[in-house]
Amino acid sequence: MPVVVLDDVADAVPVAQALLAGGIRVIELTLRTPVALAAIARVASEVPEIVLGAGTVTTPEQAKQATDAGAKFLVTPGSTERVLEAAFGSGLPFLPGAGTVSEAMRLAEQGLTALKFFPAEPSGGLAYLKALADPLPQLRFCPTGGISAQSAPSYLALSTVGCVGGSWLTPKDALVAKDFDRVTALAREAATLAR
Repeated sequence: MPVVVLDDVADAVPVAQALLAGGIRVIELTLRTPVALAAIARVASEVPEIVLGAGTVTTPEQAKQATDAGAKFLVTPGSTERVLEAAFGSGLPFLPGAGTVSEAMRLAEQGLTALKFFPAEPSGGLAYLKALADPLPQLRFCPTGGISAQSAPSYLALSTVGCVGGSWLTPKDALVAKDFDRVTALAREAATLAR
């Protein structure tokens, strides 16, 4: 899953179209920049065939704003009570963030079985997720944070990993250069990694 950070709202539709052209049907637009909500609204309106998520949801207000802008799912980097309550209240599917065993167990207690593992590489990466497989086999993770095209296949080989997320599909230099053909090429490569 591409984790997309946009600084220019004009890039939103071309990036979504480039990803689609490369075979990627899901996008996580992060709420890390001032144009993020406007970018979500543009993609929701102009590229409805892509499954559009809002990432880096860190407040209840952002959950509502992203929902109102047209996001179809939410992704949180962590899981505070207020953010979880807002995510549940949105009525949208969401991928709550977990970085520790206790966080993963707490989310499982609430009936959540698909979690974001963030930040994956700094938190122990493959070895950490392998260690979680025995005590928490019912959970599936989407690791993000330091994942690359080179490391993604090793993560996808784990039974507890359903997908990976990364910003390598939409590198900043490609966006600055408006090189959407490069985004399409990277998406094509990533699409071959799918299970």
